[in-house]
Amino acid sequence: MSSVINLGNHRNYFLYRQETDMRKGFDSLCGIVLNQLGRKVIDGDGFIFINKTRTHLKLLIFEEGGFTIFYRRLEKGTFEVPAFDLDARSLQLTSDQLHFILKGISLKRIQYRPRYQQEVGGMLKNTSQ
Repeated sequence: MSSVINLGNHRNYFLYRQETDMRKGFDSLCGIVLNQLGRKVIDGDGFIFINKTRTHLKLLIFEEGGFTIFYRRLEKGTFEVPAFDLDARSLQLTSDQLHFILKGISLKRIQYRPRYQQEVGGMLKNTSQ
């Protein structure tokens, strides 16, 4: 995986439920985010699109004054798509889950061990992921 893009916990990641035509560029993908998901890319979230055969993945983000598309094509194998609620248009992923998808690690067998949770502003901050 590329070290050029920072996939950290500083943003939310949303996997678009429908298969996506990988010929789509910045404007078309932003249109999906706005019209299908009701979100704005410029808010800083990351949006993941996968093609029908699950061999191509695009990640659309906005950072430092511009849009970035990270495009990955697998030479062998497929990307795992987590189970979806059939009515949902997207699925929120953690940065860890996105890393697992990109590296080919099965999400079905991942088990997090319990970790200390720090209270921040009246809410628990999960430090196990």
